[in-house]
Amino acid sequence: MEKSNPMEEIIIDKVVVNIGVGQAGERLNKAVKVIEMLTHHKAVMTVSKKTVREFNTRKGLTIGAKVTLRKDDAVAFLKEALYAREFKFPSYSIDKQGNAYFGIADYTDFKGLKYDPEIGIFGMDVAVVLKRKGGYRISKRKIRKQSLPRSLHITKEETLEFLKKNFQIQEVN
Repeated sequence: MEKSNPMEEIIIDKVVVNIGVGQAGERLNKAVKVIEMLTHHKAVMTVSKKTVREFNTRKGLTIGAKVTLRKDDAVAFLKEALYAREFKFPSYSIDKQGNAYFGIADYTDFKGLKYDPEIGIFGMDVAVVLKRKGGYRISKRKIRKQSLPRSLHITKEETLEFLKKNFQIQEVN
């Protein structure tokens, strides 16, 4: 279904790739190496927000790495990530705001990558944030900030339609 208003067109705002390790040290350095190898961008460390004894983490401990991709880099990485998932996408991994989330079990699922025993096995989470072309700014601006009107919200069905049209995914339940 094509929108009559071009500003209602859905676009990718950003793609966030996250590897959670749960501890600092050599394993975290290997995770950073993997994420930078896949995205060709510098990774940012993620920090624990609170202490959880069961997971052996404390507040302020570096526990993972992430990269945020935008524009053409986001589209290119998303195509590779969906290839690793064989273009199968579960409909339950889309939230109420129309954002999509999925995981990749191993970095060797990507095209052209082989297992490296020095690195080991690392999985990752991928978050795809979508927005409409126009109007999204009203919730982010400093002056006269307002909540998004209903017409600018993206539904689950619109997200699935966008992914099917642009990335040829197959819906899995």
